[in-house]
Amino acid sequence: MATTKAARTAVKNDLNTLKDDLKVLGAEEKARLREKASDAETRVRAKAAEAEARLREQSEVLRERARGYYDTARVRGQEYYDEAQERFDEAQRYITERVQERPVQSTAIALGVGVVLGLLLAGRRR
Repeated sequence: MATTKAARTAVKNDLNTLKDDLKVLGAEEKARLREKASDAETRVRAKAAEAEARLREQSEVLRERARGYYDTARVRGQEYYDEAQERFDEAQRYITERVQERPVQSTAIALGVGVVLGLLLAGRRR
């Protein structure tokens, strides 16, 4: 019986030792996993920072390109406006000269155009 008690005590001691060892191993593994997680987080943050820097650079390049397109479009628009303004002024001078050269004919043409427009507009109202 003494041997049975001694054996039980030895088994209990072994089980307690195993429990303690498992606790220690669990704590060590937990610490290793935390360290790995911390390292992974650091790498992910570094990659995110790199990606952010590249995106900022590319956005700046695109912004500059857009400014160039805008400036080109603005200059072309101004050129087209100036050209249209010149043509309009030329047309206005031409019409003024023709009206001054032939006032009766110009008045008759204007009257005819007015009558035609009046008939067209009156026909729509019916």
